[in-house]
Amino acid sequence: MRFHFALTLQALWTGVCQAAMQHYPAAWGHYDVCKSQIYSDEGLTWDYMACQPEGADMTHYLKVSLDPPNITCGDPPETYCALENPYMCNNECDASTEELAHPPELMFDLEGRNPTTFWQSTSWKKYPKALLVNVTISWNKTIELTDDIVLTFESGRPEQMVLEKSLDYGRTWQPYQFYATDCLDAFTMEPKTVQDLTQHTLLDIICTEDYSRGYVWKYDKNVRFEIKDRFALFAGPRLHNMASLYGQLDTTKNLRDFFTITDLRIRLLRPATGATMVDENNLSRYFYAISDIKVQGRCKCNLHANSCVYDKEKLGCECEHNSTGPDCGRCKKNYQGRAWSAGSYLPIPKGTANICIPNNIAPVTRVCDNELLRCQNGGVCVNNVRCSCPSDYTGLLCESPRCETELGGCGGPNSGQAPLTPPRLLLLLLLGSAVLREACC
Repeated sequence: MRFHFALTLQALWTGVCQAAMQHYPAAWGHYDVCKSQIYSDEGLTWDYMACQPEGADMTHYLKVSLDPPNITCGDPPETYCALENPYMCNNECDASTEELAHPPELMFDLEGRNPTTFWQSTSWKKYPKALLVNVTISWNKTIELTDDIVLTFESGRPEQMVLEKSLDYGRTWQPYQFYATDCLDAFTMEPKTVQDLTQHTLLDIICTEDYSRGYVWKYDKNVRFEIKDRFALFAGPRLHNMASLYGQLDTTKNLRDFFTITDLRIRLLRPATGATMVDENNLSRYFYAISDIKVQGRCKCNLHANSCVYDKEKLGCECEHNSTGPDCGRCKKNYQGRAWSAGSYLPIPKGTANICIPNNIAPVTRVCDNELLRCQNGGVCVNNVRCSCPSDYTGLLCESPRCETELGGCGGPNSGQAPLTPPRLLLLLLLGSAVLREACC
């Protein structure tokens, strides 16, 4: 009796702790818990749920590379002029002096310092040859974007630029968005904004003119790739209906892949000129300078982990549900009793864990894993492994009234249950046949 009471208290305490960890309303489906202990007819057991890591600043874990590699200013030292004032030429870049150097790492350092730190390219001294720079950001890990990508330029914002993504660690690239002062002239595309998109055109690649103004105005240093505005097409303007978004991500692979990346590439094609004509007598006015890049996201763990660790300069999911791999993309050894499957956001708010099960698990305990053998009489299939039955029923599929095991059976005057009917006998025969067939094979 004491043991039963202790188990009940432990289950209640686990539920209280789980509720305390929930940062958002349950209807949002926050998915921060992979499993919790519950008390059932079998005693204290695990209840498995879909789970994912919290969103984080992913710039702490990236590697950056430039193409061409010698495009950073300072070797040899150079003096730069202000775009808006060609006679103000007091900005020096010298790679051999720490205070005057502008290496690419300064795109990701702590902001708020004075003076501002930034990466800077060489100037456009080879005009009219194009000043082309590729800034490639790599994680060596699949991540899911959770907020806008924001680039902050210390120079004028580029007049032509492309943001690209890779899903295969940089082997292939596809455009995310085009940016230009004149989209038709630069990319033969009609200009659009994210506000022009709908649920049906969300995956369209657009060219926008919103972020390509030439001069550095006080509040116009940023270039965005709007993630949250795209989320809002399903979740509402304040993202209040995350259940709708999660449902779409769960059922539409192309949509989920759209927000998933392994690498980003910023292709800088034409610097800000601030005018229709380039001043060939003062090409030191034209260059690229980036002071900050923000990328918010989470490790992709296929809804099988709620934490991701950075060890030996590499990100990896701490996999649950008997899964393993960098993205929890396969079942652990000896847990391949059925094919691996990603977790599911549905049903909201806990989702479906789709755990990997042991190889030697008895086939008879996997009854609700079979399309023909669903739980009966209001029973609920738990993790595609067993049926959780209502109080009045028992059996592998909740097919038997509990009163059948009681004195007097179900035919007694106080049982409230009818005797076993032929359809129920047929169900038992079907169950027996399926179990024998699985055991033989």
